Amino acid sequence: MGIPQPAFYIFKCEQSSPPGMPKPSCVNPDTQDLFQFLAQTLMQKGIMGTVQPIRTSCLNRCNVGPVMLVEPGHTMYVGLDKAKIERIIDEHIIGGKIVEEYVISDELWDAPISPSDMQAQMGR
Repeated sequence: MGIPQPAFYIFKCEQSSPPGMPKPSCVNPDTQDLFQFLAQTLMQKGIMGTVQPIRTSCLNRCNVGPVMLVEPGHTMYVGLDKAKIERIIDEHIIGGKIVEEYVISDELWDAPISPSDMQAQMGR
């Protein structure tokens, strides 16, 4: 028997823009500890082995950050803070129910598009 695959991957945007940049940043002095909080909470709940938190660069949803993407399911959570992350872990990751009020709006996160369809849209 091998080591089991994680049931979930949580991609937490860790992009930080220098002061004075025009777009917002998912990591600033108020939010810089959210990834550590995510990882510690997963450890405290005893589920780190089945849930893999991953630091990622920009997920291109800066205006609604901090954000994280939960896979499987392409579920993008926005406007994160510690209380929201804990609720997402309890209700979505452990309980199996997406926390709808924290999910990105359809206008900002439409259905996925395949690479071949993207090429066709670009005339390739």
